[in-house]
Amino acid sequence: MRFLPLLGRLAALALTACTLAGAAHAEEPLKAGFIYIGPTGDHGWTYAHDQGRKAMEAKFAGKVKTTFVENVPETADAERVIRDLASKGHKVIFATSFGYMNAMDKVARQFPKTVFMHATGYKSGKNLGIYDVRTYEGAYMLGVVAGKMSKSGKLGVVGSIAIPEVVRNINAFTLGARSVNPKATTRVIWVNSWFDPGKEREAALALISQGADVLMQNTDSPAVVQTAQEKGVFAFGWDSDMSKFGGKAQLAASVLNWEVIYSQEVDKVLKGTWKTTDLWYGVKEGAVTIDNFGPAVPADVKKLAEERRDALKAGKLHPFTGPLKDNAGKEMVAAGQTMADADLRKMNAYVEGVEGSIPK
Repeated sequence: MRFLPLLGRLAALALTACTLAGAAHAEEPLKAGFIYIGPTGDHGWTYAHDQGRKAMEAKFAGKVKTTFVENVPETADAERVIRDLASKGHKVIFATSFGYMNAMDKVARQFPKTVFMHATGYKSGKNLGIYDVRTYEGAYMLGVVAGKMSKSGKLGVVGSIAIPEVVRNINAFTLGARSVNPKATTRVIWVNSWFDPGKEREAALALISQGADVLMQNTDSPAVVQTAQEKGVFAFGWDSDMSKFGGKAQLAASVLNWEVIYSQEVDKVLKGTWKTTDLWYGVKEGAVTIDNFGPAVPADVKKLAEERRDALKAGKLHPFTGPLKDNAGKEMVAAGQTMADADLRKMNAYVEGVEGSIPK
């Protein structure tokens, strides 16, 4: 019967088609989702995360496809966005701000086969990991430069939200400055926002009017650098290089490299080896560095900052090594001791040299 060979050939073709379809399905890229607190063009925190996302996607060309949602407030909207990404098949989701923690924890329980990674938080679970970078190491290195470059010894910080992470950065900045100028002091103005260029500018102007001639920020826009340039004082890039907004004002930048973490964790998801993580990477792992020194920085100051960077990388230096007191005279760290990570993560007092008190 002549139709039997034909049926055989059709069956073979159908089997081949199914095999190809299966192979194509197996090679579909992993979907990774990112949730941002600010715009990707803030040139600060969100910009740095987005650069890390792009670098990771390029590293896994064809194997990973990323999606991001920017300007997500730390409200019920965050839970909605996280759940939407999970329901659309994203197998790993990164949420990049502290205020997303509870929403991340809730949605992770509802999607047990999805990997969730939350930046700067402390809650974890079987499919929920946490990650962070040691921004205080960058703040310390900037402080060293500030202490050398300030003529008045009065430094200013534009603070975002009074959580331990930000307090820790203010303290590290002050410790770095006082390591080269023991009389240096720091004033802080809080804007209660991560990204509000208008408020950041107002805070910078207020600090300058109070005598600060070097400014640092823990906010996300380049407004502080722009204001410093306008008023003839110095400032620093925070989380990324901000020199294009104030080339004469920027002394250096604390630059974050989130790709180190994103590539590492995505690789584990691709290989099926991911387990709950608690990552806190810094200079040693290549996640934080000082870079983009401005023209006003003398060679000896740059060299000193780089020596401190190298000491941090080698584990020979820790900014929070005693003896350290808070600004009320109470001992924070005894001589010869180093503050443990658990205590660093809940820091709630200013060190000596920081003026005022932390808002409640």
